[in-house]
Amino acid sequence: MHLKNKERKMAALITGSSRRIGAVIVKNLHTSGMDVGIHYNSSKTEATSLCAELNELRPNSASIFSGDITLVNEAENLVKDFISWSGRIDLLINNASSFYPTPIGTITENHWNNLIGTNLKGPLFITQAASGALKKAHGSVINLIDVHTRSPLKNHPAYSSAKAGLKMLTRSLAKDLAPEIRVNGISPGAILWPEDGISEEAKKSILEQIPLNRTGSPQDIADCVLFLVNQANYITGQIIAVDGGRSV
Repeated sequence: MHLKNKERKMAALITGSSRRIGAVIVKNLHTSGMDVGIHYNSSKTEATSLCAELNELRPNSASIFSGDITLVNEAENLVKDFISWSGRIDLLINNASSFYPTPIGTITENHWNNLIGTNLKGPLFITQAASGALKKAHGSVINLIDVHTRSPLKNHPAYSSAKAGLKMLTRSLAKDLAPEIRVNGISPGAILWPEDGISEEAKKSILEQIPLNRTGSPQDIADCVLFLVNQANYITGQIIAVDGGRSV
């Protein structure tokens, strides 16, 4: 799939894309010429604002879609609604994610269902629902994984396990959906600090583990997405670490 091919308009669905990294990915793809589907679960205000901003630049080039991707019927309806709007799907980015600590002794079934649901179950059923249309388009799937699939994050056993599952799902789907669909993953390191805050001491400790000694930016992830879409036609089943060398 080549974004430089102007003979046909391309369409991308990005889950969890109303803000943070997802929103930057949306903007980058939109700037490159793609129509974009902005999925959200609860952040309707942010999604609506982003959509309006993009449609101001290019009318009818963006639309918002809601849904709880932990529920199979909503995951499937998300794909159906997107294709109904766009007429096709060339790129699926599974970016939506829940992230919070679950220390042993405090984990509930709801924690498990939510973390597995957003990080593993949702991407599987969304990809499955989109696979037919993606095959027709010879499209691509990109899953947002995590540097902690290499080294688990303390007190996050459910989250780390879910992302590790997504890593294997990425590799499995690359085999199962070939040769028509390429499936890859991006594994971000320290890009944005957690929304609920983090101590300066913890930040310093993390930076000391990064050879480049700095955090990355959402644009680094968005640029890697564009590389995989536009310049990596012979790459599938790979997980690219965008982490400043932390995984080394």
